[in-house]
Amino acid sequence: MTDDRTELREAAERLDSAREASSDDETGERLESLAERLRTMADSERGPDHGTLARLEHNLQDVQSALDDEQAETVQSALGDVRAYRETVEGV
Repeated sequence: MTDDRTELREAAERLDSAREASSDDETGERLESLAERLRTMADSERGPDHGTLARLEHNLQDVQSALDDEQAETVQSALGDVRAYRETVEGV
């Protein structure tokens, strides 16, 4: 498998960082869940499609609104990674 999903792995690492800085357990769990989804997408045999990535982007934007400025900035960077990867996906 070629390593063409580097952006997804980097996004997961950013979410891990935001989770570690989070003082809210519920938000931390959401970040952890999103990071795990990203790792699964990055490591699966077949990459995610546009619909899956769009839902992930929506979830990232939603959790971002519950964070302080620094954590929100980290999630924004993760969102940028996901969008960069999505530009490489064929289809819609």
